[in-house]
Amino acid sequence: MCAVLSQGCEVCEPAPVLYVSGEESVYQIGNRASRMQIDPEGVLLYSSTDLDDILDNICNCRPKPRAVVVDSIQTVNLKGVSGGFGSITQVKECATGFLHVAKQTDIPIFLVGHVNKSGDIAGPRTLEHVVDVVLYLEGDRLLSHRILRTVKNRFGSTDEIGVLEMGQDGLQPIRNPSELYISERNIDQDVLAGLALTVIIDGSRPFLVEIQGLCCMSRSSGESIVRRFNGVQDKRAEIIIAVLGKQAGLKLHSIFLNVVGGVRLEESAADLAIAASICSSVFEIPIPFDMAFIGEIGLGGELRTV
Repeated sequence: MCAVLSQGCEVCEPAPVLYVSGEESVYQIGNRASRMQIDPEGVLLYSSTDLDDILDNICNCRPKPRAVVVDSIQTVNLKGVSGGFGSITQVKECATGFLHVAKQTDIPIFLVGHVNKSGDIAGPRTLEHVVDVVLYLEGDRLLSHRILRTVKNRFGSTDEIGVLEMGQDGLQPIRNPSELYISERNIDQDVLAGLALTVIIDGSRPFLVEIQGLCCMSRSSGESIVRRFNGVQDKRAEIIIAVLGKQAGLKLHSIFLNVVGGVRLEESAADLAIAASICSSVFEIPIPFDMAFIGEIGLGGELRTV
């Protein structure tokens, strides 16, 4: 990010960017930049964890940097304030100190923060209130793609998202994100049942998502029912299964649902696609690949627009 910011664009000339690291030494950062083939020209590296020292270097840096990146706010410490690194008091006071310097020098400051197990920024929620923009980089650790999501933006809308893929050269933008959420086509695709496409909206961008359904009939009267849902809300899936059983007369037993690409379906627009994938698997009828299902299913079996 620092290298991209320092290169400039059509409306601004190249300018240096100051990267302050409390996590790694300058030597470690240089090795990582060399491995990722990043041009270090225009990037000023500095390693420190003392807030007063960092702020003094920002104010006295010549030429004036276009931006400052601090990695991370949890490793910065302010002398005279109680609490260790990453404590609530330290994070709050350090963030406030960066805020004052950013206003005085008119230099944008990016604060990189740790996240906890629930995916939220570690530390006090006041950290989000201090800054102007809050960005989350989301994604499954086993998958290569990441979603850059805006949670707070005082300068514009929070509806836009960015879809990125981690490669050898770092994160790269993906031009067609729908390719991530659709399984690869093969010569047997026309005879595979249980696959249905739907369209979801994430931010302001539509995505094609593939839902896979597998239904297994009972082989004996005493066999237990097994139902596993990956990427689909359990309660929503159970409602759709109940509607198919009551309104369509389907005798469903063990059912397995999966959403390709690790997507978590939150909106009801995917109800019809879930039902279609289940019916396709039950009747062994493949669904054409050029067909998508969008609609909410009511308890009476009726379809509702979304």
